[in-house]
Amino acid sequence: MSLYDDAVLALKGYGNRVDPAQEELRQVYLDHLVRHPDGMWKACEAGHLTASALVIDPERGRVLLTLHRKLQMWLQMGGHCEPQDTTLAAAALREATEESGISGLTLLAGGPVTLDRHPIPAPCHWHLDVQYAALAPSGATEQISDESLDLRWFAYDEVASVADTSVVRLMTRVRAALEQRG
Repeated sequence: MSLYDDAVLALKGYGNRVDPAQEELRQVYLDHLVRHPDGMWKACEAGHLTASALVIDPERGRVLLTLHRKLQMWLQMGGHCEPQDTTLAAAALREATEESGISGLTLLAGGPVTLDRHPIPAPCHWHLDVQYAALAPSGATEQISDESLDLRWFAYDEVASVADTSVVRLMTRVRAALEQRG
């Protein structure tokens, strides 16, 4: 199965139907892929899917954010899909591992946690981000990558003071998913 096919299946199975805005966004992503068979790749100037993951340490009630080198913002780990990625989940896990330096991350079961569409500078126009949660193993130690200016753990209640609304929304949905899990 191709990464494109996996993305279509992941989006069709995305289970956040209680939020009409997320349902509408899911359809925008699916329509985009129908119109743009290259919509998984950075070269698609109309926009492309990206995969990200919020690294979370539920034992300590904290999340790891990266100070993005280009954007100068505290964000979750994530980025573009690569040819070796076989699934969106694998792309998100790869990005989280590369950018956090933490080995042994595992994705929270159940697929994507949320979707976030945001404009980016030309020549491309949109990132259609499929967002997951990555659970840090006990005692995890982060290591700054070339893509980050800094990495820092933030308590849940600190995130709103350092990150934008998309990261806060992702964190809120990740915490809700963790609570449902028990």
